[in-house]
Amino acid sequence: MFTHQSINDQAQSPFEARFKHCGGFWGRKFGRHGYGGHPWAHKLQQFMNSRKAANIEETDQAYVLSLYAAGLKKENFRISVNDDVLTIKYATDETGSEVQYILQEYQPGSFERSFQLNDKVLTENIEAVYVDGVLKVTLQKNPETTKPAQEVKVA
Repeated sequence: MFTHQSINDQAQSPFEARFKHCGGFWGRKFGRHGYGGHPWAHKLQQFMNSRKAANIEETDQAYVLSLYAAGLKKENFRISVNDDVLTIKYATDETGSEVQYILQEYQPGSFERSFQLNDKVLTENIEAVYVDGVLKVTLQKNPETTKPAQEVKVA
C-alpha cells in the first residue's frame, strides 16, 4: 500500500492550525495532511494541479479555447491536430527541482491537453496567441457544415 509522506511536520503546521478548530471529520480530513488525509490525496492533488484549466466559447464564426497557463514561454507550446483531436503540449527542459515546497498549488513543467474536434472546424485555419498567461486558440467554423439551429414546435 502506498503511503503519503508529509514534507515535514513543521511544514504542515499552517494547515493544522487552520483546521484545528474544526475537530472531528473535517479536522482529520484537512488538518494533518493539508487538503486531504487519504494516502493518495496528494497524487490526486498533483494531477489536478498539473491539469491546466480551459474554457471554450462559441461565437458565430469560431470556437475560442482559452487555456490558463501563466508563467510559461510561448516558444515551448506545440499545437497539433491529428484525427480530429486538438493537442496542446508544453515541453520544458527543466528537470526535477530541488525546491522543498511547504505548499505547492500548481505543478510547473511539461503538460499535455487534448480536445475532441468535429467536422465543423476548419483545421487548416487554426490560430493561437499566448498573452498574459492565457493561450487562446481560435478554431474557425466550417461554413459548409455549420447550420443554424432548428426550432421544433411542441404539439
